[in-house]
Amino acid sequence: MPDPQVSAIICTHNREGYLGAAIDSLLAQDFPDFEVVVVDNASSDRTREVVDARMPHPRLHYVYEAVTGLSVARNTGAKTAKGEILAYLDDDAVATPHWLSVLHTAYATNEKLAIAGGKVTLLWAEGMAPPNWLSDTLASNLGLYDLGNAMVYIDRPGLTPRGLNYSIRRSFLEQIGGFDPNLGRVGKNLLSNEELHMTELALSLGWQVAYLPEALVAHNVAPERVQRAWFLNRGWWQGISDCYREQLSGTAGMGQLRSGGERLIRGLYKSCRYLNDPAVRFENLVYAYSQIGYLNKAVQGMLGGGMKRE
Repeated sequence: MPDPQVSAIICTHNREGYLGAAIDSLLAQDFPDFEVVVVDNASSDRTREVVDARMPHPRLHYVYEAVTGLSVARNTGAKTAKGEILAYLDDDAVATPHWLSVLHTAYATNEKLAIAGGKVTLLWAEGMAPPNWLSDTLASNLGLYDLGNAMVYIDRPGLTPRGLNYSIRRSFLEQIGGFDPNLGRVGKNLLSNEELHMTELALSLGWQVAYLPEALVAHNVAPERVQRAWFLNRGWWQGISDCYREQLSGTAGMGQLRSGGERLIRGLYKSCRYLNDPAVRFENLVYAYSQIGYLNKAVQGMLGGGMKRE
């Protein structure tokens, strides 16, 4: 049999409660030529049973990766998959039936397209609602991603598609040597910026990155994440991720202490300024807290800590 045109990949770690719906949404795609690869990243729950319950579906494949880390799992998925287009869906997300069709059309009509992703809406658990302290900016940490209803070519890394609804051309991924294992979640840490880094590389090498609103995915909001402590922890790791990215690009140094300190003060000032607006106040508090993580990792780097995974 010829290789499929698109490989849909789910990297999963202990998400048995959501995984089945994610797999089912891929098996129900209206695109005629694809496979589904589930990468079990050292799960200790019923992940294998969830996959086995859907076997032996001809499109579905399972692979176990013992080394924890999202970037490691993504690279394992890419090595296992056979398609030229690699479409990554989070294990707690649900793709619309035409997700792969939209992605494939974009790549087939633009040979310079290296990365593409689509709009992401949020699925709230029954009885849950967004709290009054949750701003749209912080909701993006839950996966929310909406650049409008028209296709957009991304010209700055900060607008890059979300990793939960993410696709990449294999030839580009091989060109850059795969996903960097120093970036991306490892176990319970919330290290990020791997997609942002990939966009920087793509643009610097003359490739294009696109937002495709019709490639729609819905992301489940886990109840345990709708806590202020989770967002503060997420902010801390964002600061560490930002520091890592600067180390990767060779821009780390003493200037990080000045810029990080300025951002910390700015965040604290705005948090106090908007005391009467709980969403803006908390958003800036999280921003300030992220700068503490940034400064902590910057100092470690100057003392010889380097690019070491947590």
